[in-house]
Amino acid sequence: MNDYADTGFICSLYAPDANTDRALDRMEQQREPICFSWLNQVEFRNALRLRVFRKEISPTERDRSLNLLLADLSEGIFEHVDLAQSSVLTETERLSAGHSEKLGTRSLDILHVAMAVSLGCQRFLSFDTRQVKLAKAAGLAVPKL
Repeated sequence: MNDYADTGFICSLYAPDANTDRALDRMEQQREPICFSWLNQVEFRNALRLRVFRKEISPTERDRSLNLLLADLSEGIFEHVDLAQSSVLTETERLSAGHSEKLGTRSLDILHVAMAVSLGCQRFLSFDTRQVKLAKAAGLAVPKL
């Protein structure tokens, strides 16, 4: 697998927001599975719950979004990846030390990029400006979305 998507990108696919059209356009071009990590899973579920809390979606819409993602996981559009936390944490610290003071990256941003690097991914999918800068600094290609 060559592509890693941050959770914001994944949320835009399954719980419509301002970036949904661009995320769907990218998925039309996607030819191989996108990595789906434990971090994506935790963040995606929580993001849906936050949207319910903010009254942006209903509990029924939350469940529908989750079920759509689960269906896409079973169809191979996304693929669960397993990675030792120690390698991710080592890469997280390396990225933080090298880039956080210049780019203002947050911990979860760094974790996603570290996950992509540790998995050997080539491309990083995100709408987050700081995360995109970090991904590029880490040597990942970032397609224009």
